[in-house]
Amino acid sequence: MTLLSVNVNKIAVLRNSRGGRLPAPVDEALRCVAAGARGITVHPRPDRRHITAEDVAAIAAALPDGVEFNIEGNPFAPPREGYPGLLALARATRPAQVTFVPDGDGQITSDHGFDPSALPATMAAQIAAFRALRCRVSLFVDAGEVHFESLRAAGADRIELYTGPYAEAHEAAHISASKGTGGVAGQAFRDALAACRRSAEAAQAIGLGVNAGHDLSQANLAAFLAEVPGVLEVSIGHALIAGALVDGLAETVRRYRAITGG
Repeated sequence: MTLLSVNVNKIAVLRNSRGGRLPAPVDEALRCVAAGARGITVHPRPDRRHITAEDVAAIAAALPDGVEFNIEGNPFAPPREGYPGLLALARATRPAQVTFVPDGDGQITSDHGFDPSALPATMAAQIAAFRALRCRVSLFVDAGEVHFESLRAAGADRIELYTGPYAEAHEAAHISASKGTGGVAGQAFRDALAACRRSAEAAQAIGLGVNAGHDLSQANLAAFLAEVPGVLEVSIGHALIAGALVDGLAETVRRYRAITGG
């Protein structure tokens, strides 16, 4: 089984576009849990464009026992007004997992992972600080990478595969197939899926757990999980919230649970 963690960032985007309290990320997170989500993910950024430090605290306090709380972020981003820093957030809320993502203020969304061959010099110290809080540490990496010894040596527990390119290849292959021109796009999809599998197997071979996330959806998730072995957790936000606009939040969560089995 693969744990489904629902990313509620998009709820905060909608709230922030209008101001005020609604929709409240903490309320929607609890609705996801009631519908069967076994984890909740947030990705607070220093510019407070969606999830805020206050949201992180509220969600952490509200989640029932047994539901995993996962905070994503860049541990190297310094604190600023309204953002105390990733370590301070983890110290205050004690999430089960922290996922390091090398993003910056200018990025609309996360679009690349850490380079295992060029980790920041203080990566091991950063990981140790979070593990001292009893947080599991996962590092966001690009699919296709296979040399993860440096991550293991630095103390990481897991990797999270960046599945954006896989999702794009899946969509292109689907469109091409519908037009009867699936050759090149179909091969690109198979290559993207194979890259995810290689990375997962390489990580698992040296004792790292494997998570995955970014643009996974009801359309592409089953194929991904069927091909990539031993995925422990998927974090899904944008596609799940988009689906909820049509089918409702609870029903959409249940549909993803049916795919992940966990």
